[in-house]
Amino acid sequence: MQRRPLLAAGAALALITPARAAWGPSRPIELVAHNGPGSGPDVFARALISTIEQERLFGGRIQVANRVGGGGATAMNYVVEKRGDPHVISVWTSLWTSLPLVQAEARATLADMTPICRMAIEPALIVVRADSPHRSFADLVAAAKARPGSVRQSGGSPTARDGMMRQVLMQHTGARWAFISFPSGGERMAALLGGHVDMMIIEPSEAGEQVRAGRLRVLAQLNPTRLPGFPGVPTLSEAGFPVNDVVQARGIVAPPGMPAEAVEFYTELFGRLSDSAGWKKYLDDNQFHGAWLGPQETATFFGEYQAQLRGILQEAGVRLTR
Repeated sequence: MQRRPLLAAGAALALITPARAAWGPSRPIELVAHNGPGSGPDVFARALISTIEQERLFGGRIQVANRVGGGGATAMNYVVEKRGDPHVISVWTSLWTSLPLVQAEARATLADMTPICRMAIEPALIVVRADSPHRSFADLVAAAKARPGSVRQSGGSPTARDGMMRQVLMQHTGARWAFISFPSGGERMAALLGGHVDMMIIEPSEAGEQVRAGRLRVLAQLNPTRLPGFPGVPTLSEAGFPVNDVVQARGIVAPPGMPAEAVEFYTELFGRLSDSAGWKKYLDDNQFHGAWLGPQETATFFGEYQAQLRGILQEAGVRLTR
């Protein structure tokens, strides 16, 4: 997608002053994250705020509000209940697309909200303990076929990226393995390192330290091309499993009925953030992909992505609520 040029420093500053802006915040902005401190959504939200401050893109205050519960449903419902409030925005993840398909408690959907942007896509790795007998993903699949259910995968929500990729891979290979849900990333990792499960699908930033310490082995990458940080690890296609990735995307949404002037303000703010050197460094450091989309394109992405996930769940025989 063609991006607009980065605004000059003077123009960027003028954009966020009351004299030039059609709308500007009159109180602190609440940035909602659907999991607790240290979780992926929380860390991402704080990285957004930190980089905005470092790049001096906005002089006001943005504070993280952790709205935990219901696998993300609590935060989604909260955002929709804030209809028309221009001082509330939220980090969304791919989970927000799949959750309403299977959970009746998730009264809100992304279609109810005001799209602002998509910021990034996170690659993922399939990892096992360093002492695992599985030297490749083909080894793990063979073990799962030989003893269905004996291989166990540590994960979060079954409708999050790791759970959905399990469905895709099982459909492709004919193998069957168990999925064990844990509330936090730390618990999932502890279960793997402690030998309670056999594998994880995890983002590179979460796995990197354990891989470098020699505690984890990476079997394959969920990415079209090899990541710079893992040049010796094959992609799934290279390993003989040409499947479509269920991407983990992250971005910003707002409550329904957000005034057009506020949508413009946030689109410009996060657009300039995505162009900034500080954000590009954050993406490189975490091996994320910059994936900016504006409001209209983000809404299109939501529709196409939900159609993909709906198809995966239907093929897996999962009962849908919508």
